[in-house]
Parts: sequence; C-alpha cells; structure tokens
Amino acid sequence: MTRTPPTSAVLTDAITLKPARPDHFDLAFTATTQPCPWPKAYGGDLVAQAAAAAMRSVPDGKSLHSMHSYFLRPADIGAEVRYEVEVVRDGRGYSTRQVRGYQNGKPLYVCLAGFAAGEAGAAFHTAFDEDVPGPEDLSTSAEYLAGRTGGSMTEESKAYWSGGRGFDMRHVPGPVYLTVEGERLPHQAVWLRPFDPLRPVDGLTDAQRDLAALAYVCDYTILEPVLRVLDLAWAEPGLVTASLDHAMWFHRPGPVDGWLLYVQEAVAADAGRGLGTGRFFTRDHRHLATVVQEGLIRPT
Repeated sequence: MTRTPPTSAVLTDAITLKPARPDHFDLAFTATTQPCPWPKAYGGDLVAQAAAAAMRSVPDGKSLHSMHSYFLRPADIGAEVRYEVEVVRDGRGYSTRQVRGYQNGKPLYVCLAGFAAGEAGAAFHTAFDEDVPGPEDLSTSAEYLAGRTGGSMTEESKAYWSGGRGFDMRHVPGPVYLTVEGERLPHQAVWLRPFDPLRPVDGLTDAQRDLAALAYVCDYTILEPVLRVLDLAWAEPGLVTASLDHAMWFHRPGPVDGWLLYVQEAVAADAGRGLGTGRFFTRDHRHLATVVQEGLIRPT
C-alpha cells in the first residue's frame, strides 16, 4: 500500500485534473481517486479535487475563501470522477461556483465554493495553544504502529496509516488507530507535514495547490475527537464511518510544506452522527483555515 519512501505525490496526483467536455454545466475536469485500504475512496480526494476544479474556473486572481460540501454516494477507489463546474456568479469582489462530482453516471458529491478578491481590513484569529508539544517530541504513525496488532487492522491498513496518506501525522495526546491513547476528552491536536516537498500541479499556482492540500488532508482526522470521546478506535471491529457534509473557510494564505498544527474538537454525537471542528495553524501561529464536518459513526 505505501510507497517507499513515503511521498506527498499521493496528494499532487489526486489534484491533477484533466480538462473534459462538459455534459451539464460550464466546464468539466476528471480526476482519479487514490489507493486506500477501505471499501470506498477517501473523502478528502473529492473535496480537494472539487476545490482544484473550482479554482481552475476562476481566472481573475480571486482566492478560494470557502467551500460547503455534501457527500452523496461513496466513490470507487482508483477510478475516475468527473467534476462539472457551474459558473454561478462573477462579481467585482466575489465569485461563486457550484461543483458536482459524477461517477458511473451518478452524482456522488456536490459543493458551493466562494472566491474573494481580498481587500484591506482589520485582522484577528484565535489563539495558538502554546502547551502543545512540538512534532519533534512525538512519535510518527509508523513508529507508533511498529510491532503492534489488533482489532480489524491489516498489514495494508497499517502501511496506509504509517506512510500511505502523503503526510507525516503526529497525534496529541496519542493516536486512535488501535485503542484510544490518552483520556476520553473531546479534543486532540495533530501535527502534520507532507513527507516531501509538494510538487507543482498543472493548472494550479503553488498557492492554489496549497489550498487544495489543506482541503485534502483535513478529512483524515476531523472525526477522531468524536471517536476519542466515544472510546472508539479506527480498528474497532465492525466500525463504519463516512463523511456526510463538510464546510471549510480559508482565512489567509500560508505554505503547507512545513509543520502545521491541526487543532480539533468534538462538538456533538448522537443518532449515529458526529460533528467535529478543526483549525489549521502554522508554527508561527497564523490561523490558516477552519473546518467543520459531520460524519456517520456506526459502531458494531
């Protein structure tokens, strides 16, 4: 499952789009979901690919500032998804796009994306937690999983968690792969960084690629605080999870090649659904983006 050595190309491969002839709206692109050891493709593939498609449809320099998404059907792994972009509005300061993803002739994903030209204004962001240990003091996923077995974990899923996701991820207080490490508190933090420098992506500027990278990586761990407070680990036999809907706001630009702190919190869990929030910070305390996601959480 994992490449040797681990590489961030899994991300840049995912957001490399091919122009296509539109069937429904104004523009169309195709992209391929990346390998993973589950029955369905990773939801972050769809969010990031839709973000890339929307950004490629806005030629006047406006920057993506928000996305609001629904996951309608599971996507096949290693298969092509067709993204159709509707040019909903282009104004002087703001633009709006609708993106729908299709596979096997059926819609499986839909989002609205907003773009802003930017203007002068006062700045504020939430505080960075100075008490979080630095990534150098934490175990990598590969180090944590070395020699461990249990639950529904297979060698394939172990390799994927260790190095197949394109990003080095280090958990505070600890991961929830096999058991819930640390207290059953409704919050956690994850340091993350691409395994190697991000490659250029055709059709995107480096700044647009970095926005798509945040949209891609946010989905891996956003529901983990909900799992943590419910005392559920990813390898819990019979556990089923799925992304239902997703919202993301991009507050300011910043490079994604360095360490980012992803601070996450569980908001609610009931009726087989859980809601989590997350905030991305750079090491110099800049708040780059905020995520809210609801997901299906169905234990045995």
